[in-house]
Amino acid sequence: MTDSRQNQLKKSLGLSFNIAVLIGGTIGVGILRTPGTIAGMLNNYWLIIASWLFGGLFVLIGANSYAELATMLPKAGGSYNYIKRAFGDYAGFLSGWFDYITNAIPPAFYCIVISEYLIILFPDLANYSTVMAISLLLAFVLLHLTGVKNGSAIQQITSLLKVFCFVALVIACFMYSGVAIPAIKTDNSFFQIGLLFGFFKSLQLIIGTYNGWNSACFFAEENNDPGKNIPKSLYSGVLLVVAIYVLLNIAFFHVLPIETLAKSNLAAADVANIIFGKNGAIIVTVISIFSLISILNAFMMIPPRILYGLSRDGFFIERGTTVNKGGTPIVALLVSSLFSLFLICIGSFEVLFSFAAFTSIIVWGLAYCSLLKLRTTEPNLPRPYRSLWYPWTTIIAIIASIALLTGFIYSDPKSFGIIVGITIVSYPLFWVLRRRK
Repeated sequence: MTDSRQNQLKKSLGLSFNIAVLIGGTIGVGILRTPGTIAGMLNNYWLIIASWLFGGLFVLIGANSYAELATMLPKAGGSYNYIKRAFGDYAGFLSGWFDYITNAIPPAFYCIVISEYLIILFPDLANYSTVMAISLLLAFVLLHLTGVKNGSAIQQITSLLKVFCFVALVIACFMYSGVAIPAIKTDNSFFQIGLLFGFFKSLQLIIGTYNGWNSACFFAEENNDPGKNIPKSLYSGVLLVVAIYVLLNIAFFHVLPIETLAKSNLAAADVANIIFGKNGAIIVTVISIFSLISILNAFMMIPPRILYGLSRDGFFIERGTTVNKGGTPIVALLVSSLFSLFLICIGSFEVLFSFAAFTSIIVWGLAYCSLLKLRTTEPNLPRPYRSLWYPWTTIIAIIASIALLTGFIYSDPKSFGIIVGITIVSYPLFWVLRRRK
């Protein structure tokens, strides 16, 4: 048996880390790529901006509910703790593993993408892409093995650099006035099937770029004052991310007309090439690397916390709760890193990433439902923070989640089929683990 006192996480994280991990875990290269794709789908300036604002409003309303849940049950692993408390072990088991898979895929992907961006800067390294990706993964594993404080420091530094880079890019776009932008053709056929399909596909992409907004909740158990720090970090972090995303889209449209941007696979690079000339691609590559290092660091820390929580509840091996002197759940980190190493070696992410938005919406929706349930069944639970305008904001979040999930099923039935398959397989596995426990 492991010593429960020895294997407790340390309360060594504060407000600045919470905001840093939210920003670091949310803003990636998605915002540099997706504006062009979304412009191609919607082809309407106001509808595009409204879609980004809608995604931001959705996560802001979600943050309002999560602020109460995370301060009421400040435990490692985030969402699944609330779902398990409200709806029982199986709901907790399924949502916990959905959440784990969603958060355990990105580290491998980010290691590979960083190595690809390094090759753009240093072409002589072209034959060493996989080696660099594995080396990067090992470097971050070693960093986090030294303890939570070092990981926290790196997160705060890289997140700050990331914000500076994106703000600088926005300012550069608005200062540019070298091209007369033609009038944007509006499309009034919103209710046509094609545009409706494009709208939901766009929202799927947008929700994907906002994914990570609840990162601070995974570290609630390690926070020195979760009752105050988590609500502050959720609201301030989400508002900052929404502002950056919306301003970047407006800034890109200031430089390029919508018809041109719609044909871009990497919108930020095309915009930067116009503003900075031949050095534009290099500037965007450097911004991308800073952005990816920050998000990689965040996602090296998140999956082990989920696995630690699952292990503590008997949904993974008992040794998954082992914590080293630096406060790192060491076995959970090593298992997650081996999974990342496996993904780097096979290098196939398309199918895995396609259902990430699905699983996120399902887990968030169940978490919102758990808030309603726990308010009714456990009204006396200590609640340092209470959701604003409850229950209406939580009900709106649930309705929005159902609407988005319905839209995602309509636009991507294959990913939904994968999720149904995983759910069916998970039930017998749950009972095996339960009997062993």
